[in-house]
Amino acid sequence: MQKRIYFKGCLFDLDGTLVDSTSAVNRAWTMLAKRNQLNVEYVLSVIHGRPASESINELLSGKTQEHIDAEIVWLQNEETKDTDGVVPIDGAIDLLNMLDGFGIPWAIVTSGTIPVAEARLKASGIRQPDIFITAERITYGKPNPEPYLLGANELGLDIRDCIVFEDAPAGIKAGLAANSCATIGILSHAMPEDLLNVECIKNYRQIDIHQGSGCSILKINAK
Repeated sequence: MQKRIYFKGCLFDLDGTLVDSTSAVNRAWTMLAKRNQLNVEYVLSVIHGRPASESINELLSGKTQEHIDAEIVWLQNEETKDTDGVVPIDGAIDLLNMLDGFGIPWAIVTSGTIPVAEARLKASGIRQPDIFITAERITYGKPNPEPYLLGANELGLDIRDCIVFEDAPAGIKAGLAANSCATIGILSHAMPEDLLNVECIKNYRQIDIHQGSGCSILKINAK
C-alpha cells in the first residue's frame, strides 16, 4: 500500500534527516557535558533538533554569560572539525538528485550554524542548496515554526505546498506548527512514538516521486 502526498517543494532538516551525524553530535555534547559537570545522559536527551546556543544557555543557566558564550564557541569549533562517521542517510542523495531532475525546489532548514552544517554537508557529499536556513538566520528556533516558514518563503512557495522532513521531536513540532502539507519523520535514531506518530520512514528508499498536473506526487511505500 502506498500513501500519496501532493506537493510543490521540500524542506529538509540536516542532522539525522539528510546526514547521519549522531556519533559526532554525541561526542561533542558528551565532552561539553563533562567539561561542565553535567549529566551526559540528560544532556543528550534534550539537545537534538534545537539550536545549540539555546540548549547551552538553558543547560548552563547558572553560569556567567561570558562562560556560556565561550562554551558555545568551543562546541561549534569541536563540531566543525569532528566529522568522523558523518554519512548521508540511505537514499538521501538519490532523492535530492531526483528532485533536481524534476525541477522541484528544496531547501535545508537546520538548527545548526553555518560552519557546522557546511562541514557535515562536505563530509557526507551532499551539495549545499541555494536556500540554506541556519541558526544565524532565525530569531526563534525549532519547535517554533519560524525556520520552516522562512524556508518556504525563500523557495517562493506557500508552506502548505511543502513537505517537511525531520528526525527530532522539536523539528516535527515545528513542521506541524508551520502547517506544512505533510511532515514526515525519519527514523534515524528515534521511535515513531517519539515523533508524535507522524508518517515515518526508515530511509529515502521508501519514497518515489512523480510529476503531476500543477504539482508533484510523493509516494511512500510500505515498510
